[in-house]
Amino acid sequence: MAFSPADADPAAWTDDLQAQVDRIVRTALAEDIGDGDVTTLHTIPEDYTLRGQFLAKADGVVAGLAVARRVFELLDPRVRITELARDGERVRAGQVIAVIEGPGRAILTGERVALNLLQRMSGIATATRRFVDAVQAVGAKAVILDTRKTAPGLRALDKWAVRLGGGQNHRFGLFDMAMIKDNHIAAVGSLAEAVRRVRAGDPRGRPIEVEVTSLDQLQEALALGVDRILLDNMSLEQMAEAVRVAAGRVPLEASGNVNLDTVAAIALTGVDYISSGALTHSVRALDISLDITCRE
Repeated sequence: MAFSPADADPAAWTDDLQAQVDRIVRTALAEDIGDGDVTTLHTIPEDYTLRGQFLAKADGVVAGLAVARRVFELLDPRVRITELARDGERVRAGQVIAVIEGPGRAILTGERVALNLLQRMSGIATATRRFVDAVQAVGAKAVILDTRKTAPGLRALDKWAVRLGGGQNHRFGLFDMAMIKDNHIAAVGSLAEAVRRVRAGDPRGRPIEVEVTSLDQLQEALALGVDRILLDNMSLEQMAEAVRVAAGRVPLEASGNVNLDTVAAIALTGVDYISSGALTHSVRALDISLDITCRE
């Protein structure tokens, strides 16, 4: 089974996670390098040692330094990175977050892959932290969740970045939780029938979440005893009423039209979770550069 970041400390580096990171990094390096870095191979002598620094050029939350380190380890284990910030920490524009030293060819060849992954993860962590801060600022306790709207092949990193930003992970994939949505209900005829089929067919008894779009559907879902209910695109008034009706019997998740302008008001309805695809599907990368400062 694939590693699920929801099962790990946000800064954990487990064997399963490292295997996924290695797969991602090796694929990215092969895509970028092809049969050789023609520029670096013909401009940088083999015995050159370079030093440089990773510089945050905007305020945010750094995430992915461990992944950037792995890029260079796989290219040349002689490259050394010293982290001056930790994954999950807030950083300021102009702050040096790490320094790097080692064979120049490896540093310049791995630069773009390392930055692509580091900037994307940091952008996700930064966006997540802003959502978390907005909820906490109004004294609400709703937990910010991600979704499966991740970049293909990068889900482990995208979801890890959400954790580093202070959020939590929804299901990692289609295999670790049943989530019954409108199309499932339409295909089998009713919510009750969809729930019955999952319970009858899943020998592992994995959790079941159902999506509802009305208070009537909410009542039906509550009667079925599912594990979580997603309130899809409900108004604030409907969500508040749903919280009152559920009365803590089942955790409620709000989804749809979730952004920084709306998340605080949604949290104040009393829902337990708020999920947002925007954390990962349209993330703005955090501006980070790698600048060479010295050569030997």
